[in-house]
Amino acid sequence: MTPSHTQDLGFHLTERDIRILEDLERYRLLTTRHIQRLHLPIKPFGDHASISAATRGTTRILRRLEGLKAVARLERRIGGQEHGSALTIWHLGSAGERYLRLRRGDTARTQYLEPGRPFIAHTLAVADIAVTLHEHSGAKRFELLELATEPACWRAFTTGTGSTALKPDLFTVTADPHTETHSFVEVDLGTEHLPAVLRKCRVYQRYFRTGEEQALHGLFPAVVWIVPTTKRARQLHDAISGARDLDATLLWITTTEQALAHLAPYGPPVASSGDTTT
Repeated sequence: MTPSHTQDLGFHLTERDIRILEDLERYRLLTTRHIQRLHLPIKPFGDHASISAATRGTTRILRRLEGLKAVARLERRIGGQEHGSALTIWHLGSAGERYLRLRRGDTARTQYLEPGRPFIAHTLAVADIAVTLHEHSGAKRFELLELATEPACWRAFTTGTGSTALKPDLFTVTADPHTETHSFVEVDLGTEHLPAVLRKCRVYQRYFRTGEEQALHGLFPAVVWIVPTTKRARQLHDAISGARDLDATLLWITTTEQALAHLAPYGPPVASSGDTTT
């Protein structure tokens, strides 16, 4: 694809089209439903009256962008209660990737490799948390001051044992008129072995002890583990509580259904059978 062709692509893109391309670059993978929720939201989050009309509109936009090679779809699909085009998975196409690079003056090309099922599932689960925050912020329920994805949300730091990096899935800051809520977000689908989860918890604890985040922002964000089921929440709670070298007060565990109560400034989270604070 020639530079002139890529520049010509800009004449075919609306501002909303460009925002869709930027979101696909940012989140790597999104379903049609994610894109609809972000860019053609229904009431009370937006102006569209019905999800069917918004989905049809989103599908038309994506097919047009696909024809321009600005977006591309995965051959793999995901399971779920929805059917049809809403479950199609999209990524940035070759023309879209080049257009965004040239637009900001980047020269390094990003190579696309077909992802495996675990990567797809985790990437879409992280995107779903981000989309939910955007929805509720757009409905003026709170302000979304910051939402950083990988690798922008990573933290490099040094301890006595050497240099390392903290790699959360998301970093978020939400606010209402009275409070700000800062969170490192870890999305767990129940497939990670518990020793691996505990190792990552220890990285958070080592970073906390450096004081670097507190010096920059005056606080250390909550570390919020979001899990799919109450059973998994209990497994993580028991594993963390049983690790004598971990300060469990740094770590929060909640289910996907209860995640917004931790990530948004809705007041102190209320623990339930599916919502565990360690």
